[in-house]
Amino acid sequence: MTASNLSHSQSSDKRRKRKYLSDGISSKRYVDGPGVWVSCVRGKERQTVGELYDLFHSVAADLWPIEDTHLLRNNPKDTETREESEVSIEEQINAEVIALKRPKSEQKFASCQTNTPCVVFISCKSPVDPVQLVETHIQNVKSTGAAQTRYTHRFVPVSATCYADLSDMQTLCKSVLQSYLAKYDETSLHTYKIELRMRNHTNLTRSAVIEAIAECVPERCKVNLTNPELFLLVEIFKSVCGMSITTNYYALHKYNVTELANDYARKGDEGSRVYVM
Repeated sequence: MTASNLSHSQSSDKRRKRKYLSDGISSKRYVDGPGVWVSCVRGKERQTVGELYDLFHSVAADLWPIEDTHLLRNNPKDTETREESEVSIEEQINAEVIALKRPKSEQKFASCQTNTPCVVFISCKSPVDPVQLVETHIQNVKSTGAAQTRYTHRFVPVSATCYADLSDMQTLCKSVLQSYLAKYDETSLHTYKIELRMRNHTNLTRSAVIEAIAECVPERCKVNLTNPELFLLVEIFKSVCGMSITTNYYALHKYNVTELANDYARKGDEGSRVYVM
């Protein structure tokens, strides 16, 4: 092998290594939504990506199951009526192998490089809805007390992203609000609060961002800073801004699974106490 070919081969190997994390999970160079922001234990960012990958695929499999054409192609009508227990082990293994061999374009999740301690971003591909994904997991943690992750702390879903410019953020805000409010009657009234978090960003002030976003909110939505019905989550990281709308944000400890799990444990301890009169 010539020196030039060796150099080219080494360069290709380095690119492949940069493209994938040590756990084999696909990585994207830039933060791009829709997706989920996650805070985690410092120094455990790579491990966090691995556990999030497993968690999100598990939740997504229930919410957006993929129809396996390998099991349906022989006799679709019979397959519809077959009980799950009747599916042979061989067929299950074949289905799993096919799923593992799916082209990268069909993968639902990818880690985006943040190069920032304690911060991870996982982008989501259709049909995954980041808000529904996170809310489902958070409700599971609340009802069971099982966080299902070791290093993860807090989740923030992002329905879409844009450049962290006031004009672009206003356009994004209108789009996110219009999509969310479309399921309600035009005369319905709502209360809301803007939950803004800014990381590694110095170009804009908090007050300027909040004021610009508030200008986009329709009149039927009134501000309520203590007990709002809707929470407009705004996450600004460097030059990227992400937004989403959710509910019960305060009641669910701002989607902090560690606090939710601890809260569940405390309630269990209180319920198990025996009081002697």
